[in-house]
Amino acid sequence: MIPVPRLLDLFCCEGGAGMGYHRAGFEVVGVDIKNQHRYPFEFVQADAIEYVLEHGHEFDAIHASPPCQAYSITKHGHSVQYPELVEPTRAALVASGKPFIIENVVGAPLLDPLKLCWSMFHEPGSVLDDDGTPLRMQRHRLFESNVALLAPRPCRHPKMQVAGSYGGARRDKVEARTIRKGGYVPSRAVQQRLLGIDWATEKGMHESLPPVYTEHLGAQLLAAMEAGADR
Repeated sequence: MIPVPRLLDLFCCEGGAGMGYHRAGFEVVGVDIKNQHRYPFEFVQADAIEYVLEHGHEFDAIHASPPCQAYSITKHGHSVQYPELVEPTRAALVASGKPFIIENVVGAPLLDPLKLCWSMFHEPGSVLDDDGTPLRMQRHRLFESNVALLAPRPCRHPKMQVAGSYGGARRDKVEARTIRKGGYVPSRAVQQRLLGIDWATEKGMHESLPPVYTEHLGAQLLAAMEAGADR
């Protein structure tokens, strides 16, 4: 029997990325400095960079989502100095010699990244708010890898009400629609449908990748690993 490839999910939070890799065919192990009791797979509480330096060789592939606060466009006005962890994470992953993917927000210092968008995987309006309003989610994320990765199709942003899952965001949909003409955070149930996540806390969803992103990337990662093994 061919063993299931093992993927190390660093800075795993509550497992949005990990679920996508699981669906793609990986056995997933998550690592986070905080206890993530909602994580749906094997979990290790540890410093992610220290863990990969010590144990990265035990896995077939590695995903890392270092905290994004230092690179987020919302950093202006922050009173906290957030650590910039992309570079040390990259160095640790390169040292592992394994296929890897690093994920972060637009503005993070990723090298030649692929950008994925919610609209690449969903038809805008396929998710409805509780009052029946068609929604789209605008959740761009960047992915750096030592494996060639492709998007499923171009990004599309039709004129339609934007909704998301973000900490500290406004929840007044009337104000968002009629005054700001911007996005808002809908009910938890609608956030779950937008993200494709039903096990996480609301805070966990704020920090999560939609699993469909990493399911798409995981399939490409597996194909590259299999192609390399056949050489």
